[in-house]
Amino acid sequence: MTDVKQELEKRAAGGGGQSQSVKLTKNMTIVDMVKALEPEIKHALPNILTPERFTRMALSAINNTPKLSECTPMSFIAALMNAAQLGLEPNTPLGQAYLIPYKNKGVLECQFQLGYRGMIELAYRNERVQSIEAHAVYENDMFEYELGLNSRLVHRPSFEERGDLQAFYAIFKLDNGGYCFEVMTKSYVDAYAARYSKAYETDFSPWKSNYEGMAKKTVIKQLLKYAPMKADFQKAVSMDETIKAELSVDMSEVQNQEVLEAEFTEQVA
Repeated sequence: MTDVKQELEKRAAGGGGQSQSVKLTKNMTIVDMVKALEPEIKHALPNILTPERFTRMALSAINNTPKLSECTPMSFIAALMNAAQLGLEPNTPLGQAYLIPYKNKGVLECQFQLGYRGMIELAYRNERVQSIEAHAVYENDMFEYELGLNSRLVHRPSFEERGDLQAFYAIFKLDNGGYCFEVMTKSYVDAYAARYSKAYETDFSPWKSNYEGMAKKTVIKQLLKYAPMKADFQKAVSMDETIKAELSVDMSEVQNQEVLEAEFTEQVA
């Protein structure tokens, strides 16, 4: 299989072929670059996804979040490639994954983030996982849990006004009957997000538009540290909240861009 990085370097140097030679320039739009890099993108895409479908995903993401069109084209394409290789749809109501405009060192780049439903989708690809779920707990719910040798968790949501949000929990069950759960208070979730999610305070962050979903993702992510997950899942999680500027047949192997400075931009309609 052709090495995508080498192909990109050849094209950037004007050596990508004869009649099909394409030079990449800084002035190229995202759509122009997608078209120019179509052969390389095709090499890096999973078999079930065509370059045409990839282009439609790019346009759909930009239509849903117009600010993405101002990101550096390669960071946008790399973030979209992360989603494509994981088989997840970004920036849709499904909440599987997100492409987020993020100003880093004065340059608007695109950050890839897994969503709540994307995390569940990846977990279910392990045949040992029989079920996995996450829920929010409100102050008027009946909620009890115990840890130890006889751990237990009981949650009875209130049918009346449920009150303020208090906590989140996630549970998985395995094919052998084993199970595990994780509980995080709302204040713990908020502190965790503020510390580890660099885009937490940005206007385009899913923490703004889908707080409950992102909180559930956080508790699932912590829970699955105790699950017998495969290496593919760990590679997928390593791609969460990353900014990349290269393409590869395995995007998990591409080095993440170091975020040295974050500037939060106002969302425009």
